[in-house]
Amino acid sequence: MFAAERRQLILEMVRANGAVSLRELARVVQTSEVTVRRDVRALEAEGLLDRRHGGAVLPGGFTRESGFPQKSLSATAEKTAIADLAAGLVDEGEAIVVGAGTTTQELARRLARVPGLTVVTNSLLVAQALAHANRVEVVMTGGTLRGSNYALVGSGAEQSLQGLRVSRAFLSGSGLTAERGLSTSNMLSASVDRALVQAAAEVVVLADHTKLGADTMFQTVPTDVITRLVTDEPPAHDDRAATELQALADQGVQIAVAGTGAASPPQSPPSGEGDTAPGRPPRRDVPLPGQRRTRGGAGPGPQRLNPAGGLEPGVGGGGTGAVERGARMADLRRR
Repeated sequence: MFAAERRQLILEMVRANGAVSLRELARVVQTSEVTVRRDVRALEAEGLLDRRHGGAVLPGGFTRESGFPQKSLSATAEKTAIADLAAGLVDEGEAIVVGAGTTTQELARRLARVPGLTVVTNSLLVAQALAHANRVEVVMTGGTLRGSNYALVGSGAEQSLQGLRVSRAFLSGSGLTAERGLSTSNMLSASVDRALVQAAAEVVVLADHTKLGADTMFQTVPTDVITRLVTDEPPAHDDRAATELQALADQGVQIAVAGTGAASPPQSPPSGEGDTAPGRPPRRDVPLPGQRRTRGGAGPGPQRLNPAGGLEPGVGGGGTGAVERGARMADLRRR
């Protein structure tokens, strides 16, 4: 690896993590600590990073990624609703992988009630949520602990996933767009997430509406690999999230929209939609079995089942016009 390429990779690692040790830098760029120390000095001379004892940090020592305490307080109601809906995708006796994150931690708390389940994870928080669950087996990867999100990362984590095959992977991230798919701001976390994806026959992304349209540094799951997205309904004024949701659906991603349980004034259902009766829980958008994925063309949008089990008229077509898109989002908001 040439010096310029090596220094660019070092800079990307420091920007993504905020602070990285010389040992870790040397391992990733596959060179000696002496060489890495020389590169860090050169980057410091250009004002791109600061040296610290045994490592390198961003100028001023700031990191771009929020820590776990901040993430755990963000969109809590939405994450709870998403976890409730996602847990319904898991059957007894399944083997799944669950990545790190505050939303996947919420999912793990609900999976504790699924008997015969095997969960492979690199998250200490996911493992803790399942530690005392009866008839749930927890398998942890190896790796190096990343304290900001309590996840195991690095070559040890990736190697422990080789040869593994499970039915589903449940992942979250820092951003989700139709163009790049799921992404995160940390290179080591992204690498482990990609290894989790390779072990699964189906990929389910858990992302609240604040992640829709956000694009961060490292891609983890391309859009054409995502089978399902479980999210919450974007607010009426959030055009970016609504547009991104439609674009993901047009690319063939199955969309499931969870309600947050917030109280709303009663409304009379439109003609032909009188399936919400007093005492009955609000209906949810659920992915239909057998949806086909299409690459580069229009695909099924968010789908809804009527009480008889059929697809409601006018929902789930592949058109992308503004009128149809507005009608779909209005249909979602009537729940």
